[in-house]
Amino acid sequence: MAIDFKSIMALDLQLSDREMFLIGMIVAHWGSLEHEVFTQTLLSFDSREEPAEALPKAMNNIQFAQVLSLWKERVVDTSTGERLSSFRVVYDTLVNLKEPRDALIHGMWLWSPESGGRISTVRVKKREVITTHFNADYLEDFAFRLAKLNFMIRYPRGTIDLAAERQSDGFYISRKFLEMMTKPAEASTNSESSSDA
Repeated sequence: MAIDFKSIMALDLQLSDREMFLIGMIVAHWGSLEHEVFTQTLLSFDSREEPAEALPKAMNNIQFAQVLSLWKERVVDTSTGERLSSFRVVYDTLVNLKEPRDALIHGMWLWSPESGGRISTVRVKKREVITTHFNADYLEDFAFRLAKLNFMIRYPRGTIDLAAERQSDGFYISRKFLEMMTKPAEASTNSESSSDA
């Protein structure tokens, strides 16, 4: 039997499968939120009534906090009604979640046998060592809060906006549903071809 040295030489982060899944959800949802904030901000500069203006340096998209600030100024503060209410919730929550997100993304993971249900991250910020503690329940709450924010930022009036988008798009199948439907078909095709052999 051949030894796979590539898998032996992989670093084990000592995170449970649940923790890894939830951290992955957090990273994916945060990235999606950053993209949507950037896109909505960029579109706010596209006005047919006014001459084109040069984009500010923040739109180089190097510091999310700068883009988020521009989004508040150009999108949130110019909205009305339900859009304004939803966008304010999204903005305030993103501001509040930025520090724990930064700890998750930029910190080095630690754990202790004395408190196996707790994971910690350590990072240095402006010459200060910052340790932040998490447990899987917190990560789950964090991930689902981001999922809700992703819905709110895209559909600030809720199902009204969702239905309008789906109606304008026409027929729609989610990627997840498509995968669920094609796997049984692939499995039956594979079993039929193997039984013919």
